[in-house]
Amino acid sequence: MNKLTFIFAIVLLSFVACKNSGNDTTSADGIHFGEVIDTTGMIPYADLLAQMAVSDSVQAKVVGKVSGVCQTKGCWMNIVSDSDTSKTEMFVQFKDYGFFMPKDLAGKEVVMLGKAYREVTSVDDLKHFAEDEGLTAEEIAKITEPKTELKFMASGVMIK
Repeated sequence: MNKLTFIFAIVLLSFVACKNSGNDTTSADGIHFGEVIDTTGMIPYADLLAQMAVSDSVQAKVVGKVSGVCQTKGCWMNIVSDSDTSKTEMFVQFKDYGFFMPKDLAGKEVVMLGKAYREVTSVDDLKHFAEDEGLTAEEIAKITEPKTELKFMASGVMIK
């Protein structure tokens, strides 16, 4: 094999490896990250909010709208409901950092499988997540108190 052919093969392999991260699967109903899930038994995010009003944690398959994604590497996202007038956000992370979301996912609908729970997030963590989101230094400086948040640990996510 000559040098030109070898270089071409390396470039081609690099392109293919970078294009397919290996953590997603495409099916007829969407693109799956982590555990492959279907829509059977899913509940709207507004219904999860109602369940969380009377429970500390809930195992669920939830459909919601993405309102934001970590702009550093896609390691978390926020979910909202179109029907919830308060626009309560839920902070979603991915089990064992086993997969990440595309950074341009905001505004799209996803189905998630996992566990919803409430947790206090420290000021340091809130500032870190604000940096990941791309907020300005002035916006980050306004974060001075820990916050009790609704969170979700997802073992699988499907982009519809």
